[in-house]
This record gives sequence, C-alpha cells and structure tokens, in this order.
Amino acid sequence: MFVGVHERQLDEKGRLALPSVFRALLDETCYLLMGDDRCVTVLSRAEFERMADQIMDQARTGEISRNLRRALAGSASLVALDKQGRVTIDEKLRTFARLEPGSKVIVAGNLDRAEVWSEELYERVAASGSGELAGGQE
Repeated sequence: MFVGVHERQLDEKGRLALPSVFRALLDETCYLLMGDDRCVTVLSRAEFERMADQIMDQARTGEISRNLRRALAGSASLVALDKQGRVTIDEKLRTFARLEPGSKVIVAGNLDRAEVWSEELYERVAASGSGELAGGQE
C-alpha cells in the first residue's frame, strides 16, 4: 500500500526521486498519468492494467465517456525508474498538475497509487480531506 506524505524537489529536467518506500512497491517501470484534482498519478504496471480493464468495461457500458477513456489513455506513459529511483514527468503532465521544474512537490500515498502534487494544490486537498475526517469541524 502507498501511504504517507513526502516532500520532494522536481529537478530542472522534470525528474523526481520517488520515496524509497514507494519504489519498493513498483518494478523497474511504472505508469504516470493525469490524476484526479490535477495530480500526477503513479501506478504499478499491474494496477494500471487492472484500471485499464475496468475503464474499457465502463466505456463499453456507457458508465464513462469514450472521451474520458481517450484522455486517460493519451495522458499515460510507461516510465523507467533510473538508478537513483527517479522518474521523468513529461511536460504535458507537469503542465496539467501545475508542477514547475525546480519546485517543491508533494508525493503522497493514496493506497493503491501514489500521487504527485504541487505544494499549493496538495495543501487544499489535504485540508478538505482532514475536514471531512473531523466531521466537518475545524
């Protein structure tokens, strides 16, 4: 399971060192794709294939649109982890997630996946989720 929150730095080439606890859950490759709420989702090959099968079924039955299916498939890329455990996040995904080269980013676990966030967006979604856990109380 992907759990915990880690602060990282995106280098000038768009490379990100994944936390070692997350690398242990991935093989030498993983998938990066557009995620919910403007994050970059990191999935193992097995989890991506499971999700792809589910999305294809949902598109066939009309539960999701073909356009959503295309957007998800088009945003996905299979990437290799280098010897330092880094992945390169392509420009399209960095733009989508508002990740700037050289900036601090948040790598957060979300059980079956990891998510890469701009610091600003992560603070918003984390505050919202914490509020829900507190029963809407501050």
